[in-house]
Amino acid sequence: MTLDILKGSGGLRAVKVLSNGKRRFDPVEKDRLIDAAMKPGVSVARLALAHGVNANQLRNWVKLRRDRQAQGGLTVVAGQETSAFVPVVAVLPISRQPDMPARPSSAGMRVIASLPNGVRLELEDVDERALSAMIEVLGRCNVPAG
Repeated sequence: MTLDILKGSGGLRAVKVLSNGKRRFDPVEKDRLIDAAMKPGVSVARLALAHGVNANQLRNWVKLRRDRQAQGGLTVVAGQETSAFVPVVAVLPISRQPDMPARPSSAGMRVIASLPNGVRLELEDVDERALSAMIEVLGRCNVPAG
């Protein structure tokens, strides 16, 4: 029986029906139906309905086929084998303006901060960047008076 897959010329031929009602389909016709369902723009639900198969069953067959192809590392696209790996292109980093030369920090700089909740913070030999970051963080804190 030749099966015009996309036009739905009839149901998918069952080669065996089990005692619980499950059907086993002709593997060649089933493969052609899965191939047709994997084509872009094809409605899997319409294709399944036209061939007497549950749409979820056909989706499951398609998923299993894709998983099997992904496991193999190669997929077949229009008769060509393509690698499952994407080529990586190395790009040079964007050139940036050189950082401003660091000003010499004051040796022996000491900062003491007493917070309203009684916490006392002492910093010694701190560079200006770290001190600036610390002040910014402390400024964002809403510390209740203790």
